Amino acid sequence: MDQKKLESLSPALRKLIVEGETAPSSNKTITEDVLSSAHHVSEYAMRTLRHCNGGATLQAALWLKNHLAAGGKLMITISGALSSFQVGVMLAELIRKDKVHIVSATGANHEESYYRYVAHSHYAYIPRYTELTPEQEAELRDTGLRRITDTFLPEDESVRILEPHLVKMWQDAQAKGERYFPHEYFRRLFENGLISCDAAGNPNDSWVYAAWQKNVPIVVPGFEDSTMGNIFASYTYDGKYRKDRSVVLDQNIMKTGLEYFTSLYDWYMETAKNYPVAFLQLGGGIAADFPICVVPSLKHDLQLHGEVRDWAGFIEIGSSPMSYGSYSGAGGKEKITWDKLSTQSYYQIIQSDATAVFPWIAAVLLDL
Repeated sequence: MDQKKLESLSPALRKLIVEGETAPSSNKTITEDVLSSAHHVSEYAMRTLRHCNGGATLQAALWLKNHLAAGGKLMITISGALSSFQVGVMLAELIRKDKVHIVSATGANHEESYYRYVAHSHYAYIPRYTELTPEQEAELRDTGLRRITDTFLPEDESVRILEPHLVKMWQDAQAKGERYFPHEYFRRLFENGLISCDAAGNPNDSWVYAAWQKNVPIVVPGFEDSTMGNIFASYTYDGKYRKDRSVVLDQNIMKTGLEYFTSLYDWYMETAKNYPVAFLQLGGGIAADFPICVVPSLKHDLQLHGEVRDWAGFIEIGSSPMSYGSYSGAGGKEKITWDKLSTQSYYQIIQSDATAVFPWIAAVLLDL
């Protein structure tokens, strides 16, 4: 963390901040770390996750394990700020072990995995974040500390490091009349050796790095709803409020959400032709609502009724309670009425925090 920023804070606020990692990881993969010890997490899960949300977690994990063992495929969707909260520690290993076959992520989650990759040692934490006053929040803002729940995203060491590389790619695409998806531009950061992993970080903890290595498809719905999406939008704006017009980009160099969706038509039909596909939703929102609709759209919009295999199973880990107007908290059974799920699809809702539940599921799938 930037010491000048830290020292500029009031003493009371400075005392609340924790620098560095709360649980440092080695350079090993998660599998190597756990199997080198005498403990076996999945065995412990079998013994202890018996009832309520714990039982639902184990049941979902065992169903997914059997689904994958039988040759099934898995889509994982990630929302919220899970990449800032290091979901990559588990997700990257699942990708490396061929247990995840496509990822749908919000623009924020997608980019935040890159930010973790380049700036891991610059992150800091504030465990008692619920006790902050509005005045303290404003103080953090004015110091340049961007809070995501208990985590500070180091903007200068992450966003501003990636931005010039991506702007150059966008300019080159415009000059050549080319168009790419958001994640394709980002992947060139790895392909062209433009970024390196933070010295205190572990590249094995980056799910976007693992997905690039394994060429796992990524879908980023609503890219504009992210920091880099906002930045891209600013470069395409040439209205009266723009002061610097040295770089003005054409919006069309970025492929759209509609094109992501139609690419899912092809991916799903080609994959489901031979394998049942399951859906694991971490959190709510567009990351999940977008891709789950591919099945009803194939059936009803493309009129492929009898040719479309239903989702084999749907598992959601979410903390949003069911309420009027809260789509993120809608129950899985509601999806049957929209033909997103069938009565034959395996179904499990786990009302909890994905940061607490997903590690258990990953441990069972990885035989840890």
